[in-house]
Amino acid sequence: MKKLILLPLLLILASCYNAEHNCKDFKTGKFKFEHEVDGVKKVTLFERNDSIEIETFDGKTDTASVRWINDCEYVLKKLHPKNMAEEKSIGMKILSTSGNSYTFEFGIIGSDQKQKGTVTKIGEL
Repeated sequence: MKKLILLPLLLILASCYNAEHNCKDFKTGKFKFEHEVDGVKKVTLFERNDSIEIETFDGKTDTASVRWINDCEYVLKKLHPKNMAEEKSIGMKILSTSGNSYTFEFGIIGSDQKQKGTVTKIGEL
């Protein structure tokens, strides 16, 4: 009987938690994404407006089109792919926002493999 009483209480408490989603604040601007590649810290800098994202990583700059699905999800497609892998679109989903940063999930469209990261907004366009 105690288990039946605890279950609704736990469901009520769990439903009260909602991650912050101020995705519109991150549609445009200048951003920084720090991540590790083979144990080495790497930084990607990018600028995004409603339709274009310009990314700089390891001294190389690339441009991708941005197609917004909703306020928190968009698709990136490289404008000048250099190989077959770069021709594939990448789905981006903002999971939560906090101050000047957001946590996101990304992966190649059609693949179940997803990765997560955190981006910091460093300026406006």
